[in-house]
Amino acid sequence: MNTKLTLRMDEKSIWAAKAEANRRGKSVSQIVVDFFDSLASGHWTTQPLPPITASLVGVLKGRRVSESDYQKHLREKFS
Repeated sequence: MNTKLTLRMDEKSIWAAKAEANRRGKSVSQIVVDFFDSLASGHWTTQPLPPITASLVGVLKGRRVSESDYQKHLREKFS
């Protein structure tokens, strides 16, 4: 069941929220819901990751990499 919620915001923030919602192809209401869901899950960041960084997330999951492994990699790379 959906219930109405009124938010009081300055006009500049309202226009910014509507523009961001439009950019994402969502309603302002859905963005607010997504935001509070992300707070509840504890999985949110203040800024999105750059594309290259995002593509690397989880690459080493389940692997143990030590500092000596990294040093070996650098020696091989630059020798």
